[in-house]
Amino acid sequence: PDQYGPDRAPRVEIHQSALTYTDERFRDYDAAVLMEVIEHVDPPRLGAVERVVFGYAKPKAVIVTTPNSEYNVRYEGLAEGAMRHPDHRFEWTRAEFTEWAGKVASDYGYAVRFVGVGDDDPEVGAPTQMAVFTKEAAA
Repeated sequence: PDQYGPDRAPRVEIHQSALTYTDERFRDYDAAVLMEVIEHVDPPRLGAVERVVFGYAKPKAVIVTTPNSEYNVRYEGLAEGAMRHPDHRFEWTRAEFTEWAGKVASDYGYAVRFVGVGDDDPEVGAPTQMAVFTKEAAA
């Protein structure tokens, strides 16, 4: 029997791809989420991610989350200067993330706003930082 019913099409499609290579299947979506992804990318490859996601795929909205390295001092047992996961290639401060996201937004025609995720520590901010990019209307 038809698992979706006679008048229903599948609602989810799964595709495997890479953020560093263009893939026609991912163009012009309403939204993309890079949740805890960019810190796993080697810094020299970030430019490729930016070009593919923001320049080629061009979703109307992009949400990017990444650890706030300033918050690491609040994790008991995490050595000073250590990252939260051994596969992290970097962890950004709030200023570094803001600078990166602002440049990406400017380069690719997006507006960006920032949101802390988790309890906001008055000294070091929230444990996770989020940038919400929205495509600006063409003039």
